[in-house]
Amino acid sequence: MAGVANILHADLDSFYASVEQRDNPRLRNRPVIVGGGVVLAASYEAKAHGVRSAMNGRQARLLCPHAIVVEPRMEAYSEASTAVFERFHDFTPLVEPLSPDEAFLDVSGALNIFGPAASIAAQLRTRVLVDVGLPISVGVARTKFLAKVASAQAKPDGLLVVDPDREREFLHPLPVDVLWGVGPVTSEKLGNHGVETVGDLASSGRAEMQALLGAGTGRHLRDLAHNLDPRKVDTGRRDRSMGAQRALGVRVRTRGELRTDLIGLVEKVAARLRKAERLTRTVTVRFRTAELRAESRSRTLLEPTASTEVLTATADELLANLVDGPQGPGARLGRVGCSLIGITFSGLAPPDAVQLAFRFPEQGKATEALDDMMDDIRTRWGGKAVARASLMGAGSGFPVLARPTAVDA
Repeated sequence: MAGVANILHADLDSFYASVEQRDNPRLRNRPVIVGGGVVLAASYEAKAHGVRSAMNGRQARLLCPHAIVVEPRMEAYSEASTAVFERFHDFTPLVEPLSPDEAFLDVSGALNIFGPAASIAAQLRTRVLVDVGLPISVGVARTKFLAKVASAQAKPDGLLVVDPDREREFLHPLPVDVLWGVGPVTSEKLGNHGVETVGDLASSGRAEMQALLGAGTGRHLRDLAHNLDPRKVDTGRRDRSMGAQRALGVRVRTRGELRTDLIGLVEKVAARLRKAERLTRTVTVRFRTAELRAESRSRTLLEPTASTEVLTATADELLANLVDGPQGPGARLGRVGCSLIGITFSGLAPPDAVQLAFRFPEQGKATEALDDMMDDIRTRWGGKAVARASLMGAGSGFPVLARPTAVDA
């Protein structure tokens, strides 16, 4: 088999829950659930009882009544992610992030410095554990696809190297749903035709699979079953979207409370946009009802922007569209409740992609100056140093200032 296994897929284990266990000794080796209303993450001790991400918190607690439920700490997770990616870059500049807790690494240029890819993977795992305090699983293979499959098989806290001469031996006995693009529906369709393993699919005819799944999907899955994945590690990858969300638990929120939560999220993600030197064209507000039914509203702007003022106003209108009923503002909340709210900015573009448009110059300068000033203050003094008045003392859980109290002169 041609090629060398020099691609790593590194994936932190139960990321949010592992950070909580790292920072709180009493949580170690205990079942931990992050998020009360909706499970954002679960430790392996909780997963052993059937708890999974995106599960309703009440159902999770029934499955694992002795679990410890903690509120998410996004700032801590962001700091941990940054520290881990710094360790990735210690070994190679060829790092392709997939999410805050996983990435592909091409270590072909680092072999003379750190040794074979398997040795680099072992050193990386040790460095992340010692320096950052988090377990990480790593798969090593000749292609990105197989490296990701290997890291999943190595979990939790493991290392798996797939040598080029034993790729089929490793891959073909695995269930067909390890292939990218095989979800429950496709898996059932394949199973009904006797295709249950990757090897079954690899031995099937191309025409047969294309007739069953469509030309594109059939060709794609057969290629993966034969480990045909020519993609390189892409260091120029830029986020196609940015977003944040907040689990709200089971208590019914008022429209005003949801608006406060949403404004806090918009502020946070807009600052990330500006830091990344990106603009967004499409704003999406996501809403999950207490019955876990997902709803969303989107709007595409005439001009890409990173202005907090513009993004807040747009998100506010989308929220009103979601929660207001014919009986008045927030009327739907009394009927359906809300367990999660989120914001996503997509259609990202660099600043030089914007065409100059007519606007009120002084107003534009004023809002840009305000954003720049707030970003500078937070960079120098931290996220708690400044906040909009509408967030102060709101009890939203965001890291903002409290209202000043009067003191005697």
